[in-house]
Amino acid sequence: MSSARKPGALRPTTIEPYPTAAPGSVVITMGQTRVLCTASVASEPPKWLPRDDTGAFTRGWVTAEYAMLPGSTPDRKRRGADGRSTEIQRLIARALRAAVDLEKMPGVLITCDCDVLHADGGTRTAAITGGYVALVRAIAAARRNGLIRRNPLLAPVAAVSVGIVDGRPHLDLDYPLDSRAEVDMNVVMTGKGKYVEVQGTGEAGVFDRAQLDALLDLAHKGVRRLMKVQRQALADDGARRS
Repeated sequence: MSSARKPGALRPTTIEPYPTAAPGSVVITMGQTRVLCTASVASEPPKWLPRDDTGAFTRGWVTAEYAMLPGSTPDRKRRGADGRSTEIQRLIARALRAAVDLEKMPGVLITCDCDVLHADGGTRTAAITGGYVALVRAIAAARRNGLIRRNPLLAPVAAVSVGIVDGRPHLDLDYPLDSRAEVDMNVVMTGKGKYVEVQGTGEAGVFDRAQLDALLDLAHKGVRRLMKVQRQALADDGARRS
């Protein structure tokens, strides 16, 4: 059942390290939604990336994969790609690329794998928010190893869902809220207040400009709060290494 959260409140959110072989590895928890985000570094980027006259790559690349694990939903989720997961992983990749200057990581490929452990709404936005922290940790490892010489990070990126439920704007929809929403929207933003992507749909109704503005304002506040969680996770990571 949905909690008694106020319409403008986030679900309890944490981003914690998770031990894997990947240099960037965290679990993000938003209410009952849990996503494992790992970021792996490879020095073999896609061959279609541009090169200079010497044949050296002039850019790197950041991509993503997304999957819901079989036990993430009450009815077992079958393994394998589908149209929904393909669309979501492209969204995650676009969001994470907005966080970096690809020309400052030439010849480096970072893949962020986002695996949903438990789904209760907002899995794609949680994957982006947690994926950014995994990406930062992977970049730090690549710099320590000399694969990346200049800091490519431009600005943090986070995402949150908003919607209109029972005629009122709500932040961070869990499944009970999402299933009742008249309007459903996912908003991806940078720390500079710029939009990476806005996905808005009238699921069971329509919305006007005033409602759109109210949803975007609510999303902006939610993203700011999520970025505080990201900063704390990265600060804790630095404290553990010191």
